[in-house]
Amino acid sequence: MARYLFFFFFSFSFSFYPMVLSQLSSNQKTTMINLSMSLNVTGISWDVNKEPNPCLWKGVNCKPPSNSSVIQISLSGVSLSSSDFLPLVCQIESLQSLDVSHNCLSKIPSGFLSDCGKLDGLKLLNLSYNNLEGSLPVFVGFAGLEFLDLSHNRLSGAIDLELDGLVGLRSLNLSLNNFTGSVPTRLGKSKVLKELQLSMNKFHGIIPVDIVGYRNLTLIDFSSNNISGSVPDRIGELSKLEVLILSSNSLSGIPQSLSNITSLTRFAANSNKFNGAIPAGITKHLRNLDLSYNSLSGSISSDLLSPLNLQTVDLSNNGLSGSIPTALSPSLVRLRLGSNSLDYVIPTAAIATLQNLTYLELENNALTGLISTELGFCKTLMLLNLAGNQLSGSLPMELGKLSHLQVLKLELNLLTGQIPIQIAQMSKLSILNISWNSLNGSIPPLVASLKNLINMNLQGNNLSGSIPENIGSMTSLMELQLGENHLSGDIPSMPTTLQIALNLSSNLFEGHIPVTLARLTGLEILDLSNNKFSGEIPAFFRQLGALTQLLLSNNQLSGEIPEFDSRVIVNISGNEGLTNTSHTEPPTTSPKSEKAKMSCAEIILLAVVAAVFAVGGCTILAISLLGYKLVKKRN
Repeated sequence: MARYLFFFFFSFSFSFYPMVLSQLSSNQKTTMINLSMSLNVTGISWDVNKEPNPCLWKGVNCKPPSNSSVIQISLSGVSLSSSDFLPLVCQIESLQSLDVSHNCLSKIPSGFLSDCGKLDGLKLLNLSYNNLEGSLPVFVGFAGLEFLDLSHNRLSGAIDLELDGLVGLRSLNLSLNNFTGSVPTRLGKSKVLKELQLSMNKFHGIIPVDIVGYRNLTLIDFSSNNISGSVPDRIGELSKLEVLILSSNSLSGIPQSLSNITSLTRFAANSNKFNGAIPAGITKHLRNLDLSYNSLSGSISSDLLSPLNLQTVDLSNNGLSGSIPTALSPSLVRLRLGSNSLDYVIPTAAIATLQNLTYLELENNALTGLISTELGFCKTLMLLNLAGNQLSGSLPMELGKLSHLQVLKLELNLLTGQIPIQIAQMSKLSILNISWNSLNGSIPPLVASLKNLINMNLQGNNLSGSIPENIGSMTSLMELQLGENHLSGDIPSMPTTLQIALNLSSNLFEGHIPVTLARLTGLEILDLSNNKFSGEIPAFFRQLGALTQLLLSNNQLSGEIPEFDSRVIVNISGNEGLTNTSHTEPPTTSPKSEKAKMSCAEIILLAVVAAVFAVGGCTILAISLLGYKLVKKRN
């Protein structure tokens, strides 16, 4: 019995460890050894003395199950600077994939192009993220090449026939180079191309109609070039097209024929010169539409936002007018209609039914009416931006039900009433901006329970009473704007995390400037102007090492002025009791313009907010990619 068990174990082991018992041909092993000797870099350790089987070297894959030939070599991100090794690779006749991306290569040797062009089995060539310069080399041969990636280099010049001989090319990525001239259309004689990425170059002229000859195209990305004119109407003949990205060009016409492409799931054409009305039916099959930052006008058609598959729509920064349609896709995740001329009321009843809605951005329009209590049913909302409209009435307490909300922006409206205490239930809130309204009453002490709040802006209202005593417990707060209200009483200890600004200007504070402000060692802007502070300017202000602006104008301060570092802008005008003012000069710009300048702490805030949006962005991307893969699988 033991003998049989031993035989079984030996046979089992043999089947799972063919690498140990198989070897490359002597020619390939010699080539791999020579190749390892030519790679004098620290980012890779190909040592035949430590590992005699090259199939076990990092980045090398051999053909299973015998492992008798090398089929894949990846030297990505190993700090290669010399291209001299590349012709050696072409001696591996079985090679199917070569990845030398993310290095510092500056050229493609002619020997590589002539020798590797004879390898009919080479399917993938990735030279992206290098320092390749000069014009695009001519690819002769490469009969089996399907994937060519030369993106993120410094290649330049026009493209004509350099790629025309690639009869099997299915994916071409030339993004982020310095190519000029017209959009190339000689991209493989057999025209089997499926993915074409030419973004972030300097191509100009129109989109050539010849591109329609590549009937297998599923992805076109021409974004960030100088392409002009109208999108060809014949583009509707690309019946397999799934993704069309034309952003950041000078295009001026959207073809109606896009609605005929049943496979099209994403159309992004933001930052162009599109004008006129949005073509009817364009969203019929889409999941993602981005036409922001154009000059589109007219109303949003009643069925534009209703197709069942539609997930994200961005029509912001256009000239659209009229009302927001009430027919909305139940799949909507993000709806951006900000910075238009939309009016009437928000169709809250329809929005409240959207169970997946994560971002709702309707800012800078002319929307009227109340903020409906029904918004509280949008339980998945992470960002709600209704700023810069003509919304009136009070803040509904039902907003407190938005437990996932991270950004709430309601500034520059006509809101009245008190701040509801239910706002403290938004435990994930990081940005709260309800400034420049007509809110009254006091600041609810429960606001201090918002431990994730980074920015709180309540300025420009009619708030009264004192600042909550427990505000110092807000350990994430970096900016606090309470100016232009009717606040009074003692100033409590502030959060030591404040970095961007503390604005208490234009209120009714009086007495001495509290010594607790000395704890704000990371603060950049402190604005105590237009109050009734008295006594001397505290000397501890000179120890606030991050301070760049100190605004103390129009108070009742007296005594001598401390001498500040020249990097600190100090405004002490309007304090008749101060003496020796030669040490400081009034700022040459107004406090408001100074606050508009970007500071390093503000950059920190933007990074945190970007991380907030990244969560939702990754969700949308994952949904889109899943759908994209499912479509490809069906094809």
